[in-house]
Amino acid sequence: MSKYLLTKWEPENAKFWEASGEQIATRNLWISIPALMLAFVVWSLWSVTVVNLDKGGFHFTKNELFWLTALPALSGATLRIFYSFLVPIFGGRRFTAISTASLLVPAIGMGFALRDPSTSYNTLLVLALLCGFGGANFSSSMANISFFFPKARKGFATGLNAGIGNLGVSVVQFVTPIVITTAVFAGLLGDGQTYVKDGVEQSIWLQNAGFVWVPLIIVSSLAAWFGMNDIADAKASFSEQAVIFRRAHNWIMCFLYVGTFGSFIGFSAGLALLTKAEFPAINPTAWAFLGPLAGALTRPVGGWISDKMGGARVTLWTFVAMIAAVVGVIAFLPGGALGGAEGSFAGFLAMFVVLFALTGIGNGSTFRMIPVIFLTQHQRAAEGKGAPAQHSALAEASKESAAVLGFAGAMGAYGGFFIPKSFGTSLDITGSPVMALVCFIGFYVVCALVTWFFYARRNASMPC
Repeated sequence: MSKYLLTKWEPENAKFWEASGEQIATRNLWISIPALMLAFVVWSLWSVTVVNLDKGGFHFTKNELFWLTALPALSGATLRIFYSFLVPIFGGRRFTAISTASLLVPAIGMGFALRDPSTSYNTLLVLALLCGFGGANFSSSMANISFFFPKARKGFATGLNAGIGNLGVSVVQFVTPIVITTAVFAGLLGDGQTYVKDGVEQSIWLQNAGFVWVPLIIVSSLAAWFGMNDIADAKASFSEQAVIFRRAHNWIMCFLYVGTFGSFIGFSAGLALLTKAEFPAINPTAWAFLGPLAGALTRPVGGWISDKMGGARVTLWTFVAMIAAVVGVIAFLPGGALGGAEGSFAGFLAMFVVLFALTGIGNGSTFRMIPVIFLTQHQRAAEGKGAPAQHSALAEASKESAAVLGFAGAMGAYGGFFIPKSFGTSLDITGSPVMALVCFIGFYVVCALVTWFFYARRNASMPC
């Protein structure tokens, strides 16, 4: 028997939790968090790198650049579907270590490709798709952590894992502009490229955007392999987990998560290019990290508030506030009601920071709803059938909610593809992003109504 395998795991048992459970769960959480942060770093690399490609000698159209930012989300979301079910099959420790190590492929690949401006656009597209490995890791990470904590702590634990993990989006957008302007690895991994700005020749090392993360990925992979645990009771085949496809609440929560996390990752991918298009005098890399930072920091808050007030109520009012925030973004665009002919970048940025913060709260609240929904559903089915049935209900609820957490994460991630592509399409057709933003408002209205009807109204079928 492996020393890393937990043969007894009863987080709902107060004595077990106090004696050893909390310590083990906390250790696994704090190893999981940096691994997930690095996953988001790799997933979001192109969102900030594309803004600087022209300085390195790569010249592409706006639409081609939006494709580079959108493809990681497309591949990441698709891979998440499979990653959602792999933790109960392979074990959380093993899969966290292996999936984290897989991030080396796109990180090293980007490092070598971006050294040479003659690298083909198709090669860059392939590397953008490979960055989807980072996005996929979210589903397996969240499914794994959900097994370790009791119902009363799931919202905060998953919110902390995802919230600090989401910081990777902000970290990469803050760190990348710094490392690509310094000769960090020049002697070892190649010289930079030169460009002229205001009559002055300057150098840029685009390859550093990938290479700088390699040592951290290696350390995190080793920490997961030697420091985390697998849970014997969490083992389940794909067929056992596939029952979630027959659960209506799985599909409803997937839809709502597109509205929260899909917005977070989609705006993260598209904000820098959108800023460059609407406010060309502004350096987008100096500000783009603020939105994802706000969203990442508020995610644990959303989980914590939902533990106290209920996830459905928090989710409902989050969607209402998101509608108002998007209206604010439109108002501050060039030609908007509050922006004037030139627009107001300060107002535009402020509204986006608010919007990001709201997506973070919504991410935390929706992920708090999922385990509560499935635990309630199984407890209702086991009511009056004795202690063994109740124990079995807890185990089945944990497996199903973990699978739904991962699968909802997969569906939500498609927002990272559709939002930047919507901006690109709207700009191509109308010359403005307003058409896309109006569509987002309509979608959030539907999300709010769905949340109210199924979960938040009085006498809702599944109050949570």
